[in-house]
Amino acid sequence: MSFRATVESMSKIMDDMGITELDLERQFLFGVYRKHIHLSKQQALAIAPTTTSSDAPVVKSETAAPSINGYALKSPMVGVVYLAPEPGADAFVTVGQQIHAGDTVALVEAMKTFNPIKSDRDGVVKEILVSDGAAVEFDQALVVIE
Repeated sequence: MSFRATVESMSKIMDDMGITELDLERQFLFGVYRKHIHLSKQQALAIAPTTTSSDAPVVKSETAAPSINGYALKSPMVGVVYLAPEPGADAFVTVGQQIHAGDTVALVEAMKTFNPIKSDRDGVVKEILVSDGAAVEFDQALVVIE
C-alpha cells in the first residue's frame, strides 16, 4: 500500500470514529521520534445561485465571518483555547471587563504546551468569540476589545 493510500485510509477511519488527535512514536537507532497531530476540519463552501449584472453565479461562504466592531485579538497559532487557568476556575476575562496591555486573556494549547494569549492594548472586553476547549485556527479572532 502506498503512503498516500495509507494516509487516506487512516484519515477515513479517524473521521468515522470521530478521532481528532493522534500521537505518533517511532524508535530509531539514534533516538525516538514523537509527533502530536491535532486535526481540524475545514468549513465547506456552498454555491448560492444569485444573479449579478452578468448573470454569473456567485460563490458565498456558508459560514460567514461574524462582523466585528472593535479590535479583534487573534490566535497566533493552531491549538485548543482555554478561557480559564484550570477547570472550575474563574475565566481570565469576562464581557464588560476592563483589561490592560499584557493581561492574559486565554491559553492556547499547542503540542502539549500552554501558551498565554496576552492583550496588546488597553480596553473593555466587548465580546468573547470562542468557547472554552474549542479548537482554534491561526489568526482566528478570540476576543473583541473596544
